[in-house]
This record gives sequence, structure tokens and C-alpha cells, in this order.
Amino acid sequence: MRPRAIGMLTAALAVVALLVVDLPAPAAAADVHVGRTVTTGLRTPWGMAFLPDGSALVSERDTGRIVRVPADGGNARLVGRVRQTRAAGEGGLLGLAVPPGANPSFVFAYVTTATDNRVLRIDWDGRRLGKARAILTGIPKGTNHNGGALLVGPSDTLFVGTGEIYQRELAQKRSSLGGKILRITFAGRPAPGNPFPGSPVYSLGHRNVQGLAFDSAGRLWATEFGEHDADELNLIRAGGNYGWPVHEGKAQDPRYIDPVVQWSPTAVASPSGLAIVDDIAYVASLRGQRLWQVPLHGTSAGTPKAAFHDRFGRLRAVAAAPGGGLWLATSNTDGRGTPRRGDDRIVRVRLTAG
Repeated sequence: MRPRAIGMLTAALAVVALLVVDLPAPAAAADVHVGRTVTTGLRTPWGMAFLPDGSALVSERDTGRIVRVPADGGNARLVGRVRQTRAAGEGGLLGLAVPPGANPSFVFAYVTTATDNRVLRIDWDGRRLGKARAILTGIPKGTNHNGGALLVGPSDTLFVGTGEIYQRELAQKRSSLGGKILRITFAGRPAPGNPFPGSPVYSLGHRNVQGLAFDSAGRLWATEFGEHDADELNLIRAGGNYGWPVHEGKAQDPRYIDPVVQWSPTAVASPSGLAIVDDIAYVASLRGQRLWQVPLHGTSAGTPKAAFHDRFGRLRAVAAAPGGGLWLATSNTDGRGTPRRGDDRIVRVRLTAG
């Protein structure tokens, strides 16, 4: 090889080596530690959304109440009641979301009514909830698999996770709002740029979506309940079909998108709430009665690691706290758990590098 060519090759290799050295290290599971109890005496808490001052609004599935929990912990205070709530089975007052900004004037709630599941926009004056207006109606309702996840997205959009209410065919029916992840504007219309023009449907082929969160790159992730073989953590793509009820878990079928992570058997998970902190996904598990940590490596994931197995019972909601760490809510009063003294409760979880 000529000297000039050798020099060029050496320089190119040096650049490649530099690029490799500068690549960020993939996320590793953190050490999780139980902090103090934030509040107790809740009745089937479901949704949890933080306000600008670090306090949180929490929905109670069966009572239709929304309470405010102080940032430093203490007694929850009633700030409103969604009177159109018709709780039965897994339905009731479910997810909550607060729009960004220093002084939000409204919040969002997902609720099961006498006729459907719907998304409400509720006036908020900083102290109490006011008038509620339905911005999206007609989401199928049932005794089970009502979905309920809400997540505020970019450009004043709202993501909504729904279930197929045990009518499996709805998940593949694009005209139905059941078994989907929806994307709407704050006014409830299909968001601009949705994959199916004029439709709120963002992805389909889901069984029951109860957790939504973004990673550091803005990618959307969702938890999904399996039937018998596999619970799922999915990376959501616009227009993607996630296979239910044709497939459960990983199938390597080019027509459908496989989960990035699956748990088998479903007894170890039943994944509900989802939070992502420093590209580690934290999955609150009901039947599994543990908090799963999943390191995210871009569009792939590392090995899940369990924490708090059987320590608190059933775990429903998990949220990234503004001051760091997590708030984790139990679900032992939901009719399927065994309530312990003080249940249901919210506990603070501290995170340290593993």
C-alpha cells in the first residue's frame, strides 16, 4: 500500500475509534430504595399527574374522586369529583394528565360512563376542579380491558391508551377506538400528522394499554396486558400494528410489530403504570406485585430486573417525581388484592446509579 493511502486509512481509523469512544453508554438498571410513605388511605388509586408545585392529582377508580397529594406528603385533599363515573370491574375514573406550563387552567381525565369510555377536559383554577367537558367520546366500555392511559405529547397533543373490552376483533378494526393508542389535540380532534387521515388512531392491535411514557429521545413506549403467554413493553410507531389478537408476544410475523420486552408467564407482571427516568423504564405490576426496571438502549432493551416483590402488594401507578425519584401507588383495594393497614398508599422511591 502506498504511504499516502496508509496515512488516509490511519486517519479514518482514528476517526472511527474516536466516534466509538464518544458513544454514550447504554442505560443500566438503577438501585431503587424505598423512601417515606407519601400518603395513605386512598381507594383504588389509578391515575397520577404532577402539578407545577410538585404536588400530584390522583384519581380514585371506584369513587370518581380526584384528590391532591402535597409534594412533601401528607393527607390527600379532595379537589373534585367526576360524577359521570360508572365504576364496574376495571372501569371507572382512570388516567389523568396535566398540560405543561406554570399555571395550567385545565386537566385531562379518562373515565368510564354509563355509555362509553371518554376523555374529559376539566377546568382547574389551581385549587379546585370545575366544569368537565367531553372532548373524545365513543371509546368502547366493558367490565374489563378499558385501557385508561393518558400522556401529553408535543405540540399540544394527547396520547390515549384504550382496551378491546374482551371483544378481541376491535383491536384490528381501524374504525373502532378500542384496542388502540389514539393521538388527539387538546380539543379532542385527530392530531395533525396522524398515520390515518381524519382518524385519532395512532397504532392498533393492542389488547389493553394502561401505561404510556416517552424516553429521552421522545420515543413512545407502552405497557400491554397479555392473555396467557406474554405481557409486553412496546416501542410505539405511528401506524404500527401490534398483532393482537392474531399474536400474543413475539411472533416474528412481518405484518406485525413484536414487543421489545415480554414477560412470561403473565403472573410475574400484569404491567400497568409506566415511567421512564434516565432511559430506564419502570413498570408497575399488578398480579406480579413488583416494580420492573428495564434499561432502554435506543430501540432495544436490556434485561428486566424486579424490585419490591410482594413488599407492597399490587402496584398500579408509577410516575417520575419532579424532585427526582418515583411515586409508586398500590392497588390492593381494587377487589383483587389483599388490603394492608393504610392501603391504598403512595410511596416515594429513591433512585441511585447501579
